[in-house]
Amino acid sequence: RSPKVQKQYEEIGGSPIRKWTEYQGEELAKMLDKVRPESAPHKSYVCFRYAHPLTEEALTKMKADGVERAIAFSQFPHWSCTTTGSSMNELWRQVKSMGMENDIKWSLIDRWPLHPKFIDSVVGRMAEKMKEFDESSQGKVVVVFSAHSVPMKVVAKGDVYVNEVSATCKAIMEKWEAVGNKNKHIVAWQSKVGFMPWMVPSTEDTIKSLGKKGAKHVLVVPIAFTTDHIETLYEIGIEYAEEAEEAGITNFKFTEGLNDSPMFIDALTDIVSKHLDEETNHSVQYSQKCLNCQKPMCRQIINPAF
Repeated sequence: RSPKVQKQYEEIGGSPIRKWTEYQGEELAKMLDKVRPESAPHKSYVCFRYAHPLTEEALTKMKADGVERAIAFSQFPHWSCTTTGSSMNELWRQVKSMGMENDIKWSLIDRWPLHPKFIDSVVGRMAEKMKEFDESSQGKVVVVFSAHSVPMKVVAKGDVYVNEVSATCKAIMEKWEAVGNKNKHIVAWQSKVGFMPWMVPSTEDTIKSLGKKGAKHVLVVPIAFTTDHIETLYEIGIEYAEEAEEAGITNFKFTEGLNDSPMFIDALTDIVSKHLDEETNHSVQYSQKCLNCQKPMCRQIINPAF
């Protein structure tokens, strides 16, 4: 990590993403043991693309434990070649390099942008934070859904991430309005890196624009993030909060990650249970490569369960 990024981690007390991901995995396994004893015992293994524990570390533990059946469950609700796609490709590379092609039967949960309990989990976090606004101002709150951005060259290849994020936000607002709330909303994109064109509008520009238009109450809802980490706690909680204050937004708040949400644990449990019941290797869309994709590992599955 660069000194700048290291300082950001220090300001938020370190990233909690591993803690929350491991917690969610452990709670998921406990719930599955209860609701689906026919496939018990269940155990979760966590791996990250660029941080420990890495994919090979998880595979080493799985091999030592004698695992014969596994589900590669992406914790990105929305598919993108830059996230889930990259992680799946790394999984298959490591399976091959470690000579584990025949050790484990695999299936994949590669996306779940519209799962009802996932939608309910986000709505629940919004309701919790909305209570912190004065009752008289709650109807004036502008909801900004903030997702990690992607380069426009990725969008141009037919990557479905932007579509799936937008579909999630639409479903959330439909549920939000169904329970009696009425708030304006916008989908924005954060965490751009480098000088190439990325998806817009940026969250930063959106906040500045809302301030210029006279908005005083803004609720940012991190979307496509299922746990708190540097993009939520520092980028939204510190940087964008400062931008909002400078823009004249007097009441700026952001929702907590799904972290230890019981509804979210229920969502994960339901997603895995239905996946096991359906006996499918992956979603139909998984095998659809992006336009002109030539990557040999992309959209593969080694030793499929079905």
